[in-house]
Amino acid sequence: MMRGWLVINHFLHTPKFEEIYRLLEESAVRHQIQLIRRTNAQLLCRFDRHGEWIDPGEERPDFVLFWDKDVRLGMALEDAGMRLFNPARAIQICDDKSWTAMALKNSGIRMPRTVLAPMTYSNVGYPDTGFLDEVEKLGYPLIAKECFGSFGQQVYRLENREALQRLVVSRQGIGLLFQEYIKSSCGRDIRIQMVGGEAVASMYRYHETDFRANVTNGGKMRPYTPTREQVEMARAVCRTISLDFAGVDILFGPQEEPVFCEVNSNAHIKNIFDCTGINVADAIMEWIQKQTRHAGK
Repeated sequence: MMRGWLVINHFLHTPKFEEIYRLLEESAVRHQIQLIRRTNAQLLCRFDRHGEWIDPGEERPDFVLFWDKDVRLGMALEDAGMRLFNPARAIQICDDKSWTAMALKNSGIRMPRTVLAPMTYSNVGYPDTGFLDEVEKLGYPLIAKECFGSFGQQVYRLENREALQRLVVSRQGIGLLFQEYIKSSCGRDIRIQMVGGEAVASMYRYHETDFRANVTNGGKMRPYTPTREQVEMARAVCRTISLDFAGVDILFGPQEEPVFCEVNSNAHIKNIFDCTGINVADAIMEWIQKQTRHAGK
């Protein structure tokens, strides 16, 4: 029987996350995989005097399903020879929206025009905000995003210079990026769940009173059949970032053309299961089996 670790965050125990872990573990049983929970606090990044990673003292798994964002631990596990799904570097790129933009630049993937805020320090902030002159070239309203954030809760639509200035000053030391507002996609987008380069499930998300379509933020969802162009975009995103699986969010351009929004390496597969009846965990387990067996040949 194939044996793997499901690595999760030691300090995150909300019902929403527990549902995801349960879906993955139940799917592993169906696929005759022994999937053992391990937390980042149990494994830890520990190094001896020679800089070698200290093994946690148990049998090595055949694979690691890394459902956390502790990328330092992920990289340590990879350095120790373990195969991670997803790779640690891919998780790192997805977790930081500025790194996502950097990874996809020059890829041919259509994205909103983007400006990254210059780095500053929390105890310094932005005493000079002259760089906002360049940000304003995106036009108003414009979108500001904290580089680290989930469920649309750190995404803001700003209507004027005063609101822009106020946000920047209040978020001193927090990474920010700014994007043009895609008006044609106000309150709607699609989520395509990709596994192994294939679109496994898709849903249309919409909100009647908010520019963000996130379900956690009060949006609604319904099953959706993506266009060829939308699937090709999602596939290109995953290929460029080297993702085994991901939830790719796509906006609607003025002519309904796909515009990339965000990508989540550890997408919440429970919502799309409730919406479509498709259990993405099964596709993930099948992909892991295929890749692990192929690597063993």
